[in-house]
Amino acid sequence: MKIKMITASIVFILLVPFIFGGCSRAANDEGFAIYLTKNNVPVQEMQALSHVDIANKPLISGDDIIAYYWDTHDIQLTAEAFKRVDALQIPTTGVAFVVCVDKQPVYWGAFWAGYSSQSFDGITIMMKPSLAGDNRIAITPGYPSSSFYQGNDPRSYQVIKDSLKAAGKLN
Repeated sequence: MKIKMITASIVFILLVPFIFGGCSRAANDEGFAIYLTKNNVPVQEMQALSHVDIANKPLISGDDIIAYYWDTHDIQLTAEAFKRVDALQIPTTGVAFVVCVDKQPVYWGAFWAGYSSQSFDGITIMMKPSLAGDNRIAITPGYPSSSFYQGNDPRSYQVIKDSLKAAGKLN
């Protein structure tokens, strides 16, 4: 009888973290987020790097997203988040960002200025002009048009869709 009690106690102690672990979010379980790079890595160096450190906090977190429009990859942001993005000083060579799910990089791109005369063969985020004032940004391939993009389009990766759907942000 004593052995059964000891065995049951050990099993209980070992199972507690698994039983109650789902009740709290892990520190890196933040879902979809867009980060700037640590030390502001220049866009032209991003592709050559095997590893890029992301900033300590996301520029855009899941809490900042009102809706993610999967068919167009437009993101409607809260007013505060839109102001943060709009306040970025974007040179004509862009500002690198990293799209992450649970702090794991999925793909990189660059915030790009609509007045830039330089083309870009990468994923861009542009402020989307809107008369309705709905605070949207657009994630698009290539600049000034998608014809300048030559790679595989990473915006539709399933891990991104699953994360946005789980957060209730997917439209």
